Amino acid sequence: MKLASLNNGTRDGALVVVSRDLTRCSDVRHIAPTLQNALDEWPSAAPALEAVARGLESGSVPSVRFHERDALSPLPRAFHWADGSAYVNHVELVRRARNAEMPASFWHDPLMYQGGSDKFLAPRGPIPLGGDDWGLDFEGEVAVVVGDLRQGASKAEAAAAIRLVMLVNDVSLRGLIPGELAKGFGFYQSKPSSAFSPVAVTPSMLGDAWVDGKLHLPLCVDLNGQAFGRANAGVDMTFDFPSLIAHAAKTRPLGAGAIIGSGTVSNKLDGGPGKPVAEGGAGYSCIAELRMIETIDTGAAATPFLGLGDTVRIEMKDADGHSIFGAIEQEVEAA
Repeated sequence: MKLASLNNGTRDGALVVVSRDLTRCSDVRHIAPTLQNALDEWPSAAPALEAVARGLESGSVPSVRFHERDALSPLPRAFHWADGSAYVNHVELVRRARNAEMPASFWHDPLMYQGGSDKFLAPRGPIPLGGDDWGLDFEGEVAVVVGDLRQGASKAEAAAAIRLVMLVNDVSLRGLIPGELAKGFGFYQSKPSSAFSPVAVTPSMLGDAWVDGKLHLPLCVDLNGQAFGRANAGVDMTFDFPSLIAHAAKTRPLGAGAIIGSGTVSNKLDGGPGKPVAEGGAGYSCIAELRMIETIDTGAAATPFLGLGDTVRIEMKDADGHSIFGAIEQEVEAA
């Protein structure tokens, strides 16, 4: 099934079930007023929501037109948001561009940071920019929402805890990152609010594309109407989602509604850095990666970070070309 939270003027929105083709939705607040409530009561709420989803497809339940512009992030706020870096190719390029060696541990011990989750951006809402020196960047990613999970959970337990899958624009402020990391205490100001896709879907809805805890489909990233990235989220993913979830739960339990991100989707090409889409490559899921390639190739980055008026669109389509999660489409505005 597909779930969304419509903007009704409250912090957490109104939960609806959305049709497979994203055209219709049905109010399910009689089952669970919010998505967080549904996740808290998943054993009883999920079957009832699935019944509505079947009725929505058959036309046997009341429905109204679904507009992606009316959707908040599926969880407009969450108790926990942790983002990994499953595509080690991305990390390798970052370090290579600044002539830094990559520790061998990065290949078997995931990187992860805990981001701000008290207020996510809406998928069609603006990205606020407070300064030209902030180095505003998008990061196209996949994320999962989990149910309650015990501390020290196994990969198998982590896999069983996955409730929903969605897309992410993990907004980053590249100009602020070096100064923060130099303090040795991690990200904070350089990782502002992220945005998630209008719709979250159960793994079963992804069919053959969901295999071994990975989503094997291209992530379509457009910048100002031009194809920027088409990297396949199932390729070059060093750590699958069960591994990332188990890593997050190593020293703490995860509560229902915790979100775990994949990190920037990144593909190699013939064992080396990828090429732009215009040159027949898979492109990139963030500007920083293209700037890394430019630095490696020419000694200097040429592509600017996001500025006022720039628009980024992040979407994923099934084998028939239909949007699965709806699209994150955001314009940069002055904060």
